[in-house]
Amino acid sequence: MNNSSDPTNDQPGTNVFTFYNNHSHSVIIDQVVTPIFYVIGLPANPLSAYIWLNRKTRANNSSAIYLGALSISHVIFLLFHILQELRYAWDIKTYDGHISCEIFNMLFCIPQYLAPLLVLGFTVERYIAVCHPFKKARYCTVKRAEMVVVCLLVTCLLISTLQAYFWTYDEVHQICNHRPEIQNGDFLLLWTWLTELLLFGVAPLAALIFNILVIREIHILTSGGPAHTGSSGGSSQASTATLLCVSFYLICTWLPYTVIYSLSNEFPIGDFSLTTEEVQRDATWQRHFVYNTIRVIVQEITLSNSACYFFIYYATGKHFRDSVHEILCPTKCIATTNRNHLAKQYIAVSKSSHLNGTVATCV
Repeated sequence: MNNSSDPTNDQPGTNVFTFYNNHSHSVIIDQVVTPIFYVIGLPANPLSAYIWLNRKTRANNSSAIYLGALSISHVIFLLFHILQELRYAWDIKTYDGHISCEIFNMLFCIPQYLAPLLVLGFTVERYIAVCHPFKKARYCTVKRAEMVVVCLLVTCLLISTLQAYFWTYDEVHQICNHRPEIQNGDFLLLWTWLTELLLFGVAPLAALIFNILVIREIHILTSGGPAHTGSSGGSSQASTATLLCVSFYLICTWLPYTVIYSLSNEFPIGDFSLTTEEVQRDATWQRHFVYNTIRVIVQEITLSNSACYFFIYYATGKHFRDSVHEILCPTKCIATTNRNHLAKQYIAVSKSSHLNGTVATCV
């Protein structure tokens, strides 16, 4: 999701935004689909963070720490993504300038790097809780979860600092671009591939492996009957279902983009000096436009990862669902609804009793 694979104005006199807008559907897809995820994610993620990090929710619930941190990370990512979207999809300069270019690209990578690591963190924790229950009291604690989140944040911050060196303001083209001294070197390419594959390839695959082990253990426990699941099996399985859905959603949305990103060198950019008619006949440009359109579509699916977790929490977590109802629906509204429901029941019972020739009683 970062800027490492986006085309830049390497050709004097060429406006890349106008060029792609005239020849590709990728810009229109960006302009139409991306704001939908802003509308969903910007209010939903703060609400999710508030519920997960509420004192009542996070008490003796280490997973709530991870999910709360994940929601905050998604809010920050979407706010930074708006600035990037204005720059690349609408050709509005936002962070193009000295210092702001370096700072933006460094900070923008932190929530991107942090999200898959947080998902991997609570996936490992759920694996310990389900497959090694006797170690749960030692490793699956709120304090340890807070320490893990802080360590992951520091790690992502350290990894992202190099982005401040990679990027700088290009005064010739007046855009934020890679430094000239590293554009033709191997270090930038190697570092980008290393971080992209580790964080967006290896981390989701590792989460997938732990999920398979958790599902296998749950199947063994449930097939053994209630005696094997314990008295708290219902709430534990509900929590496990939420975390499994979150983890699988990240895997299904991040891995395809990682694969698409890895194929970028197979569909190079063509010659910008060609005329419109020549571009339409040029095989290199046409292959690149098809690839770029597919890449943008997959990128939008990946962006949904930062906006739609709220629906997973709501569908799989009863406590989260009840908390949402308490926040969005006042107590008086709930009480009125209950009274109306009871009144309808009373009327129904009264009519039924009257027809049967019996005296109606209040139920």
